This record gives sequence, structure tokens and C-alpha cells, in this order.
Amino acid sequence: MSPEQQKIVDRVRERIRSEQADLGRRDVAAVDVQRLAKAEIGRHNDYALARGSRPIDDIDASVRSVVAAVAGYGPLQPLLDDDEIEEIWLNGPSSAFVARAGVSERVSLGLADDQVRDIVERMLHQAGRRIDVSQPFVDASLPDGSRLHVVLAGIARGHWAVNIRKFLPGVRSLDRLVALGSMPEYVAETLGEAMRDGQSVLVSGATHAGKTTLLGALVSACRPEQRIVTVEETFELSIDAPDLVAMQGRQPSLEGTGEITLRRLVKEALRMRPDRLVVGEVRDAEALDLLLALNTGLPGAATIHANSAADALVKLSALPLLAGRNIDRDFVLPAVASSLDLVVHCARTPGGERFVEEVLAPTGEIVAGAAVVRTLFRAPEERHRPERRALRRSERAA
Repeated sequence: MSPEQQKIVDRVRERIRSEQADLGRRDVAAVDVQRLAKAEIGRHNDYALARGSRPIDDIDASVRSVVAAVAGYGPLQPLLDDDEIEEIWLNGPSSAFVARAGVSERVSLGLADDQVRDIVERMLHQAGRRIDVSQPFVDASLPDGSRLHVVLAGIARGHWAVNIRKFLPGVRSLDRLVALGSMPEYVAETLGEAMRDGQSVLVSGATHAGKTTLLGALVSACRPEQRIVTVEETFELSIDAPDLVAMQGRQPSLEGTGEITLRRLVKEALRMRPDRLVVGEVRDAEALDLLLALNTGLPGAATIHANSAADALVKLSALPLLAGRNIDRDFVLPAVASSLDLVVHCARTPGGERFVEEVLAPTGEIVAGAAVVRTLFRAPEERHRPERRALRRSERAA
């Protein structure tokens, strides 16, 4: 930002303070700031012409810059407004990256440490979250639904580490995923019917494989009369449903009180007359509460990190053991095998393409300590990840 633009930003902020403009809502704030920015740029240009100095030529670009600095998120705002960008991360003020279509690239922002802190604190203020020495990690949802994750300097070496995961609104249905080539049409029809019939579905995959996007599309395929309750650590799911309650956890206060965990949210959700319980991501002891809910006949859906659909079943059978020593694997494994109807595994190619790699259906039987499954779908060999192809070649050679 040029010195002239910085002066305009300072004057706009001063006028906002004097006029007591409403900056609580970003849509209102943008309108107010845009009006003030145009007035101050016009004033600047009048003075510049009178003094024989150079005026600001690109008024529209200057207005956008001022609005981003005052009502938006500064140099990050154009990246947030770019619908092709799905994730933004900062390893430091001079180390910024974005991901488009699953492929990362470095971008030049020219930020300083104090600018990063100012932008993050503005985001956290709007989200009602905080970060400090006593709480050096934070997850928050931004007004547009994006997820913010921050690690304080000192835990992250040198500078604050910032990740912003955007959730693009264009992918909210199974039909859209079919159009993008993520799965064949008949697989989408099978999954949609499973959701409408009240079957329980587990979505697995690695990080950035598209698990949350697929889960949102699956839940959006439910019958409109179904009441859906979702629980997440931080709001991420984008679901189109007429009868929907979405809840997120809460971090503890400075005194260490007030924390709301996923386990608590799952228990509260069961008191809300759900027709389907959705857990954004199962990663800890909340797996037991989900499993108990599914065993009462309540349909569920969730995501889990795993290397394959079979591994997802193994992991879901192990996580409930974290709930306490009195949890027996002899109870958990049959419960997982009998309560889940489908396991859908997502994968991502090195080029960033996301797709459904396999769909398994547990039969309810246990053989040699593992759930017996039927393979309903498996992507063609050429779509499998390179490491999987190499492993299969080595197995065939052996």
C-alpha cells in the first residue's frame, strides 16, 4: 500500500470513529467504508490537482484496497474473494501460499508481522475466539464459513502460522460431484438412496481428500422432512437442509472452564429429536458416543482420517477405547460392524483431483478380529494413488 493510500485509510478510520459507523456486520461495514473511501479519495485528488502533484488514477482499485484494509482482511481479502482459491496459509509474513484445485502455489503479499497479527485478531474478534500465550492454538469460523486455524509464534518457529480453509459454495450436491468427475453417476445414486433410506455412512480419507465436501453433499441428499443435527469442533459443513441444527464446540476460558467437547455435543444432540446425527470429524473418544447412538438405531454420518476404507473401520473400532479402561474391544468391534452400512473412501491425485476411491459395505460379521466387508465400488486402477499402484505391483511380483 502506497503512503497516499495509507493516509486515506487513516482518515477513513478516523471518520468511522467520529461517525460511529457500524462495523459489527461486514456487509454494513463495507458499504460505510466504501462511501467514506470514495469521499476521501476525491478529497485527496482535489488537493493533488490544486498542488500540481499526482492524483490517484485507478479510483476503483484504491477504493477496494481501502475497504479491504478497514472493513476486510487487508492484503488477504482478494485471496478470500477469489472463488478458485480453496485454502490460504501463511508460514510467516513473507511466506504465503494458496491452493487451487488441490495444487499449492506461492503468492507474494508483502505482509509484516504486525499486519498478520492485526488481521488475525480482527478475524478472531468477529468469531468470538482468542489466542494468547496461555492458549497458543485456535480454531474459528469466519463469517463466510471459512475455517481459521492459528498457531502462535513461539510454538510455531519465528512467526504466527495461519491457515484459512475456504469452503467453496459450488460443491453442495452429489450431482455436482458427479459433474466434477469425483464419482460415477450410479455411485452417487447409491449413496443418495442410502442417505434417504436412513443408512449410516462413514467417509474416510487423508487430509484435503474432500471428506468434508462429500459429507456435506451426502447429508444434503437426505429427505427434506428429516431433522438433522450436526456437531463439529469448528463449523465447516455446508449443508442444504430445511430442518437443521448445527453446533460447534468451545475452547476453555482463561480459568480452564467452559470447554464444550464433541462428546458433550453428541450427548446433547441426542436430546434434540434428530432423524440423523452428523459428526464433522471423529478423532477421539467421541467415537464411543457416536457408536452408542448408532446402535440405538439412529442413522449417522461422519468423517475420519484413514488410508483406506478398511483402515477406517479399524480406526473407528480403536478410538472408543480412548473413552476409558472399561471399554471392551469385544463390544466395540461387533458394534462397528453392525451399525455402519457404508464406508466411502476419498482420495486425491498428485495433480489435486479428488475422487471416491472405494465404497465398502460391512456385512455385520467378524472374522479373525476384523469386520467382513463387501466391495460395492472401486475406482479404476489408473485413478489410484501412485503409492498404492506401486504397492500392488510389488505384491503381484512377490
